[in-house]
Amino acid sequence: MWRDYHWDRTSQIQQALIEVEGLKHLFNTLPQIPQIEENLRRLSLLKSAVYSARIEGFSDTETNLKQESRNLLTLYRQLYAGKFPQKLTLSLIKKLHKQTFKHISAGGFWRQEAWAIFNQAGVAVDMTPLHTQLPQLMEGYIEFINHLSEPPLIKAPVAQFIFEKIHPLPDGNGRVGRLISSFVLYNAGYAFKGQIPFEQYIEKHREEYYQTFMPSKNITSFIEFFLEALLTQGKEILVSVVSPLQVSSQGGLIPRKTEVLQIVKDHPYCSFDFIKRRFPSISAITIHRDIADLVKRGKVEKLGSTRGAVYVAV
Repeated sequence: MWRDYHWDRTSQIQQALIEVEGLKHLFNTLPQIPQIEENLRRLSLLKSAVYSARIEGFSDTETNLKQESRNLLTLYRQLYAGKFPQKLTLSLIKKLHKQTFKHISAGGFWRQEAWAIFNQAGVAVDMTPLHTQLPQLMEGYIEFINHLSEPPLIKAPVAQFIFEKIHPLPDGNGRVGRLISSFVLYNAGYAFKGQIPFEQYIEKHREEYYQTFMPSKNITSFIEFFLEALLTQGKEILVSVVSPLQVSSQGGLIPRKTEVLQIVKDHPYCSFDFIKRRFPSISAITIHRDIADLVKRGKVEKLGSTRGAVYVAV
């Protein structure tokens, strides 16, 4: 079966491999201020979680995380904190699935019925293997991926593509598949400091993304798409890393206050609760202090004096 999957080293892929290697070198060698680096990582992991959920049709936003995004955010944080094993295993995949559906539904097991792969319009575009074949197929999948003699930048999309083609889970195959490709990249040293949310690119190009999964076992188009996503998002993040505006344009504000200010600029007349949702791991008291400092500095104006108060940028 595994021989049926194939791909070509097109000139586009060869060029992308060179460019991603250069991008990796830049991320690893550029000096970064720790606070800014951590802020970018936090934002990137947030985007990875939110946009991975949005690809599947959920309405989560960066300031309004639902349970789907919260679960994914926990997993992405664990991944980039090095809390996963070094090799892909069946137990890890089941763990990813179980956490993906925490407080939503049961998880951590293979599907128990026949299924198909649907596009974003809800139309079946490919049939999946029978559920009775899954235990043997998944054993073979793990063996194939772990012994695949390809560079990580090809191995990661191949692992994701085949996983989603097998479609072993009752739900959440796309979300877990993207976690698997991130896992492969991270363990091979292509973490990019956890600062490249390539899921955001996929969500923006969702139709093209689904087209690469059309009935075929040729993975070439998907590899090209995957590398383009990495490059596009990486270059965008790189601009913010090296831009002096990140350090000085906001008058010496720490990164979190800079982000609060940007939220107020982007969303005039926003409430405290709206701002706080962007920082699920930061206490309300800390965010209140940040806003109060921005008001004191004359960068933000508070309109109203009760819980109904809103904020605008000055």
